Amino acid sequence: MAEVVKAMRAGSDAEVAIRAADAACEVIRRSYGSAVKRVEKGDRDFATGVDLAAERVIRRVLREAYPRDVIVGEEYGTDTGDGARTWLVDPLCGTVNYAAQTPLVAVNVALHTEGGVTVAVSADPLSGEVFWTSGYGAFLRRDGRDEPLIPGAGDRVVDVNLDPPFPNAVTFRAARMLLDDAFTEDFRPRVVSTSLAVAWVAAGRRAGYITDGHLRDSVHFTSGIALCQAAGCVVTNLDGRPVHSGIQGLVAAADPETHRNLIDLVSRHRND
Repeated sequence: MAEVVKAMRAGSDAEVAIRAADAACEVIRRSYGSAVKRVEKGDRDFATGVDLAAERVIRRVLREAYPRDVIVGEEYGTDTGDGARTWLVDPLCGTVNYAAQTPLVAVNVALHTEGGVTVAVSADPLSGEVFWTSGYGAFLRRDGRDEPLIPGAGDRVVDVNLDPPFPNAVTFRAARMLLDDAFTEDFRPRVVSTSLAVAWVAAGRRAGYITDGHLRDSVHFTSGIALCQAAGCVVTNLDGRPVHSGIQGLVAAADPETHRNLIDLVSRHRND
């Protein structure tokens, strides 16, 4: 409990981020299971009216608390500010899941400052769980109570992201790993199609997570990456080097051994 208090004393930013995510979660819960309006974005991508409404309430909470901060959102783009603090907002990660009435979605809110990512929240609106960090450990808030996130390989479940874009498509496709007996013998692959699964690595519900992509300042992945780092996971690019460097992409693992095994598997399917 002292660790949680210390995290909150590090600044009220975490509580504001949680409050913003909670407001979006309420919007998402109210409409879940009903027909949703689709807003086409091109390249077979779309938002729903719920995505838009959820981002509006997040922006309202953040703007009321911090009128000078920059806000970058998945749906409404960038609201300028003084440039020192930037909020990264993904109001409904897993839009296709949500539209298909599949209860696997997340609300992601992160704060990037000159010191890096100082606050990150990934909330599950349908379970009521909120995963959060303000740099002093990572926590799960459920029914008003906070408990530390503890990574663990557990049942060896690994999530693989198959959603584009694939900037390394010429040399690497995560989908190929699903055909590798070594992967399916050592791990239990899953495809959840929401970045909530990155937070699950921090929580010990996933042994690892693998995705291609350029993820620096990503509204989708910044929160999950920060949670994993704060929880003590091993987080690198696809090459096993610092995240956001080189080939980029992401391998997040519960422990060093799991990470080594996943990097070995990734390297088997790279054609550099």
